[in-house]
Amino acid sequence: MPYYYFNTSYILYILPGFFLALYAQAKVQNAYKKYGQIFTGSGFTGASLARKILDDHGLGHVSIHRVSGNLSDFYNPSDQTLHLSEGVYSRSSVASLAIAAHECGHAIQDARDYFPLKLRSYLVPAAQFGSNFAFILFFAGLVFSQFLMNLGIALYAIAVLFTLVTLPVEYNASHRAKEILGGLLPMNEMQGVNTMLDAAALTYVASLATALGTLLRLLALSGSRRD
Repeated sequence: MPYYYFNTSYILYILPGFFLALYAQAKVQNAYKKYGQIFTGSGFTGASLARKILDDHGLGHVSIHRVSGNLSDFYNPSDQTLHLSEGVYSRSSVASLAIAAHECGHAIQDARDYFPLKLRSYLVPAAQFGSNFAFILFFAGLVFSQFLMNLGIALYAIAVLFTLVTLPVEYNASHRAKEILGGLLPMNEMQGVNTMLDAAALTYVASLATALGTLLRLLALSGSRRD
């Protein structure tokens, strides 16, 4: 394989997603830093808001837990628990309420049998397996056989599919959060909510761009081996 081809394929397929990911992460961090310092007049903390949203949607059985870390919030559909990071759980900032409402959006999706969320949950084991072994098989295939390369590409394609399915899940959760908070917060605070959630959504677009770029590069490298 020519050295220049290795470099040009890397620039063409990998770098755009890489730089988009850097930009998206910077936007999230900047939004969180800014709106994490702007406190809401609603009186809600992230935890109390989450409790209200869940109860209002008939989800009183969903428990809320405090977890360590920064922006480590998530909803676990396997045991129907909501996990909020320290900065979200106990704070009354605009950013905290935006994040808490977004995670509640996932709980509502789960309760309403939202198909993309169900599909993503089904894909988790296969996507994890694909992410762990795709590159091992692919690079072994560079040495031993085209079959191993193709198998590696197929496994990685499952991981890409998982990333693709994640997009509507996250955008829908943000849409639900905006609708709910729109009835609770004034317009000036909703501007911060929208900025925070839109920045977070961009990170998932960046993840998909990175994953697709990597898949295209694997396909290009596989094609060059056959040539």
